[in-house]
Amino acid sequence: MIDLYTASTPNGWKASIALEELALPYEVKPVSLAKNEQKEEWFLKINPNGRIPAIVDRDADDFAVFESGAILVYLAEKTGKLMPTDAKGRSVVMQWLMFQMGGIGPMMGQANVFFRYFPEKIQAAIDRYQNESKRLFTVLDGRLKDHEYLAGDYSIADIANWSWVRTHKWSGVEMDDLPHLQRWVDLIAARPAAQKGITIPVDLKTLQEGDGKGAKKFAEEALKMVQR
Repeated sequence: MIDLYTASTPNGWKASIALEELALPYEVKPVSLAKNEQKEEWFLKINPNGRIPAIVDRDADDFAVFESGAILVYLAEKTGKLMPTDAKGRSVVMQWLMFQMGGIGPMMGQANVFFRYFPEKIQAAIDRYQNESKRLFTVLDGRLKDHEYLAGDYSIADIANWSWVRTHKWSGVEMDDLPHLQRWVDLIAARPAAQKGITIPVDLKTLQEGDGKGAKKFAEEALKMVQR
């Protein structure tokens, strides 16, 4: 059994989608970011960086893993699924996983901060992070032109990137001109594990559409989090 400490964010979805895809038994332990639970002493013993997601593998002497990318690799290696075992195949998956960890996630995350959360709209910062996010989307689109998935078969690289790219409207980044990326987004969205994973621990579907009172409240709570 795996304990999943998580919240409804793109990084959190990476872990929940992977657990669903791998059909591993797990128990959800919601972490309230609004209440700053991720900074409490009990959680810092699991993840000293005070971020979600984190897992504790009860079947491996309560082994704790933090950082979403590291969690994906751990789960893939634990099960022998969602990542090739040969050196080249594994490297390709890791390259596209690192692409998300070092590019897609940070750039979209900053786009969210300046476009959605900060009360002061700094246009230069908004443009910087939205433009860089769009550039990275273009890289994905080019890769997906001749590949059904990012690294051969469906893998943790797809899970990681999709969890962020699917929220592009929240970041204010359009992708109507990227048909290969849109095809891939729709392809993964049709997977039952992906559909289930993005509802854990709660379903934010209405908020992700970027309108209504729910979205406003979500943005207000997010502002408190990024200021801590």
